[in-house]
Amino acid sequence: MSGAAPVTGRWMDRAGFQASALLLWVCLLGLMFAQVEIQIEGSSGWAANLPTWRLDGSWLNSFWGGKTITGYHVWVFSFMALVFHLPLFVSGAWSWRLEARIIGCIMVFWIVEDFLWFVLNPAFGLGLFSPANIPWHKHWMMGVPVDYVISLALGFGLLAWSYRAVRRG
Repeated sequence: MSGAAPVTGRWMDRAGFQASALLLWVCLLGLMFAQVEIQIEGSSGWAANLPTWRLDGSWLNSFWGGKTITGYHVWVFSFMALVFHLPLFVSGAWSWRLEARIIGCIMVFWIVEDFLWFVLNPAFGLGLFSPANIPWHKHWMMGVPVDYVISLALGFGLLAWSYRAVRRG
């Protein structure tokens, strides 16, 4: 025996590296898009001063964590979902694993982007990251919006499932 690692060990190492690289890439995308939104929104978060339609007081707002639904966010969220799905159309490949990986990435992306919007925005900074200064995030727990906890848990869960080893036999 050569003492080489079993195939599953190498696969797991490769998958772990790939998952880590993907998460770093998603964080870089979140950083870049946070900067774009800082330029667009300035100090007025959640499109407060943008000329866009708004929907409030609807049952649909529960899907947005109680936040006002804006035309700006509907179009931006839809656009980014399509961008994240582009590799499927380029490659012509689709599977439930790839879909889970993409949705997981989208969920992590939006949380990273949102948090960095506050951290990097000259009008906010980490010191103002609180419910008192961010009224559009309606529900908080452990010092962060509940959306962050739920989306990160679901996002990382989908990513973990998408990278799990396939059992054969």
